[in-house]
Amino acid sequence: MIHANAPLTPTGRLRMVTRHLSDGIPKSHVAAEFRVSRPTVTTWVTRYLAEGEEGLKDRTSRPVQSPSQTPAEVIARIEDLRR
Repeated sequence: MIHANAPLTPTGRLRMVTRHLSDGIPKSHVAAEFRVSRPTVTTWVTRYLAEGEEGLKDRTSRPVQSPSQTPAEVIARIEDLRR
């Protein structure tokens, strides 16, 4: 499923990366062509070089950890008190 705010699909990202790496077009020109920012092009090129086509797929924005998350015991206690 494509992220709602993503300007490109994984296929479009591959075309964008290819325009820069294979065709030798500068990142700023590729960014203008695909109507994204230059840092966005850099992100996708970097992921492609590190992970290949797998790196161009959508990723979750959910954090791996949440250090300030309320402890499970406290949540359980709150739920008990609310009932």
